Amino acid sequence: MSKKVIILSASPRKGGNSDLLCDQFMRGAQEAGHEVEKIYLHKERLGYCMACDACSETKKCVQKDGGNEILEKMVSADVIVFATPVYFYAMNGQLKTLIDRTLPRFAEFGGKAYLIATCAEPEHSAVEGTLSDYKNFLRMTPELTDTGHIFGLGAWAKGDILGNPAIIQAYEAGKKC
Repeated sequence: MSKKVIILSASPRKGGNSDLLCDQFMRGAQEAGHEVEKIYLHKERLGYCMACDACSETKKCVQKDGGNEILEKMVSADVIVFATPVYFYAMNGQLKTLIDRTLPRFAEFGGKAYLIATCAEPEHSAVEGTLSDYKNFLRMTPELTDTGHIFGLGAWAKGDILGNPAIIQAYEAGKKC
């Protein structure tokens, strides 16, 4: 059965390490017959949550930017991939801003979730903050199931991820999503 897969690429570098992992996940998912859309968060106009609480009534953010459209795609997805480079031991601002903006619709998310994270340091401890933030978000979305994590460790310069085991892991995860 074909699934709808949304990849949220928070990397500001097209062709950067986390973006390359997104491409491999997408390739695997497409080969498995799934419909895949990759959204580059750095290209979206996405404001910060203003904590105005208007969305509690309307289920839409009052801001006139790309947020409501992205949330609609997330609600209709069977698989959501959250991909981020790790900045200072945490997910980058683009992804965190989107997560904060899910307030109007997060309870409607369902299906599978994956985390893709890349960082310069080779130790797993470098991604623990990002993983913790991701898991905390999933605690608020009980119908969205944590299905896997792909960590590209030791990848600093653009292209460092090539030859890293994470490339194969991303492709395989996409195939079985």
